[in-house]
Amino acid sequence: MSANTENLLYVCVLEKTKLHNKTTKALATKHVEFLRDLDDNGKLALCGISKGYPGVAGMIILKAENLEEAKEICKVEPLTEAGHTIVKVSALQVADRENNYLL
Repeated sequence: MSANTENLLYVCVLEKTKLHNKTTKALATKHVEFLRDLDDNGKLALCGISKGYPGVAGMIILKAENLEEAKEICKVEPLTEAGHTIVKVSALQVADRENNYLL
């Protein structure tokens, strides 16, 4: 079954490393440009900064064909490439009105 049939999204949790507090404005700008590019290409479902979760910088929720594609996208995320975050990727089966919340 394809990701589109199962209605899967991919949750990318960006965990802070020791370098995270040294993130520069230039690196943050690259990160935002990366998000804009994902959005422009229909790959970004949602993203944001985590509040109240120590050690977590934020989350990116992707529309990808499969888990492998999502992991490849996350590998080139600028904060992760620079070693300021470690990313963990998992599939999320969407529960909504259309699928009766997976009942």
